[in-house]
This record gives sequence, structure tokens and C-alpha cells, in this order.
Amino acid sequence: MKNLNLLLYTLLLSLILFTACTQPKLPARKTFFVLSPETLEAPPDEPKFLQIEAASDITIGNWFEFWDEVVAHFDTVLSYPITEHLLVRSNPWLIDSLAASDYYRRMENGIFTYDPQAVQIIPKGKKLLIPDSLQVESLMEMQGLVLLDVNIPEFKLRIWHYDSLLYTFPVRVGQNTERYLAMVNRNVDLRTYTGNGCIVRINKNPIFVNPRDNKRYEVTRRDDEKVTLLPRIPWIEPELDGMRYGHLIHPTTNPKTLGKAYSNGCVGVREGDMWIIYYYAPLGTSVSIRYEREIVGPDGGRILLEDIYPDFESEMKKRWKKENQCVCSMIE
Repeated sequence: MKNLNLLLYTLLLSLILFTACTQPKLPARKTFFVLSPETLEAPPDEPKFLQIEAASDITIGNWFEFWDEVVAHFDTVLSYPITEHLLVRSNPWLIDSLAASDYYRRMENGIFTYDPQAVQIIPKGKKLLIPDSLQVESLMEMQGLVLLDVNIPEFKLRIWHYDSLLYTFPVRVGQNTERYLAMVNRNVDLRTYTGNGCIVRINKNPIFVNPRDNKRYEVTRRDDEKVTLLPRIPWIEPELDGMRYGHLIHPTTNPKTLGKAYSNGCVGVREGDMWIIYYYAPLGTSVSIRYEREIVGPDGGRILLEDIYPDFESEMKKRWKKENQCVCSMIE
């Protein structure tokens, strides 16, 4: 009996060992960052010295996944709020690097990039600052005073901090026409809507669909006739006077269309500029889209801009009374 029990035990143990050895191993979860030595040595009452190191090269392709991991970790460690926007704004060189990833800026330096998502932003081992509570409070107070201001006939988007002008970018706006769009199966007024409101939605992984034929596309023909994959740059959606019209602020791969009434209603900007706009415009940021033809010129004199939307004010009053949802896309 003892010999039989020993034999059964041996067979069972062999089966367990065989099963364990033959089970497929699950791949280890990707870790994008590690705590730097300075972090571990920092006194607990001085969180401003918190730092992390990139565990691998961070490209635009894994950019948001990297920050998702960082935010998830520190959200459980810190006693104050932390977000992707706060982290990036605390390391301002990151915004400069993202702006420099613009296809056309790289081409000026003789660098052709077929896949924009392959551009490296943070090299492996690079240290990043984790802001302390005072820095976060200061950034949040500043953000509460930021305004995105778009003047349609001027083809300009400005970023204001209270009464200080931070940036001015060229834009394209909606066409002065009505067109049938297969995406919604009806005619749509393509002019850009005006109003005051705030950013209510961010899309970090936009799907590119041509609303004219409702077909998805994954490559774009650039102004220099070269074809590349589409970039991964966030789009932001404003709500204006309590209404969401579907007009987004997003990058265009064809900057020759800037300064024109060209889009399906959206406000288009350069790729590099969009990164700056995105990090100054998290959810809740104030937005004003207006139609003002009389502006102050560089010499202080008054300038009357071209009326790109004739009878715009009277038409807008009619449009506000209708239930109408416009569609946008980055049309090449």
C-alpha cells in the first residue's frame, strides 16, 4: 500500500510540474517609467524633488499610454490632484519637443517621416519632474484664466492668459457653402459657428473619415506631394452657448489651407501648434469663437477684414433656431 501511495504521489507531482512548465507565460506588462534615485532619497515632506525616469524611448505612438501610467501611479501616492496636462506643463521642454515633431518643421531640417507616431519625444533615462502641491495649485490657477479666442474672418486663434497674449496661430475655418455629406445623409451648412463656451471633449485617438463619402482613410498627401501616415494629435471640442455643433479644433496635414475658408466647419491649425493648444486647453478651458471684421492693425490703425461670410449675422440668427449638427474631418 505504501509503495502504491508513493507511486501515486510521484505521478501527481510530475503532472503538476509538467503542467507548470508547459503553460504559456503571459507577457510582462509594459512599464514606461521608473522612480529615479533622487525620488527615493527625497524627504517625504519635500515632494517637489519627486522625479521619474523614462524606462524606454517614449514616442508619439505610446505618448498617452506613458502618461496614463504615470498619472495612475501618482494619483494613489500624492495628496493633491495630478493630471497629464499638469505633468507636461511642469516640464515645458516637452511641449517644445512635441511642437518640433511637426512634419513640415522636420522637413525644413531635411528629415522625412513617413510614420509621425514613430517620432521620439522622451529618450530612455530622461528625468521628468513631478510637481509639488504649490506648483500644481499655481498651474491650476493659471489655467482658470486661459482663453482660446478665434476670430473667423481674421483666420487667427489666440491663447490668452487673462489680458496677456501668449500665442497667435493661423487657422482655417468652415467654407461659405452648403454641401451634401454622406456621413449624415443630408445637406450641411459648413460655416464655422460662433459663440462662447468651453472645451467639453478631447479625442486622443481620432478616426479619420471623409464626411463627403463617409469613407475612412489612414494616409494623407502632404502639401509637398509626399504621402505619410496620419498623425496622432488630439482634437478638442468646444461647447458654444450650451450647444455642441461638432466643430472641433484640430490639426491639418495641409497647412497651405490655413488662412482660408476651407474646412467642413472645424478650426484647423498646424500640427505643431495643436500640441501647444492642447496642453493649454484641458477640459473646461474657456473658448470664444467670434466674427469681427474690424480689428486693430500692427500700427494701431483700424482694419476692415474681408467679409468671408456675407450676411453672416442674420444667417446665424436663423441657424441658432434650428436643430442642426455639423460634421468635421481633416479633409486633405
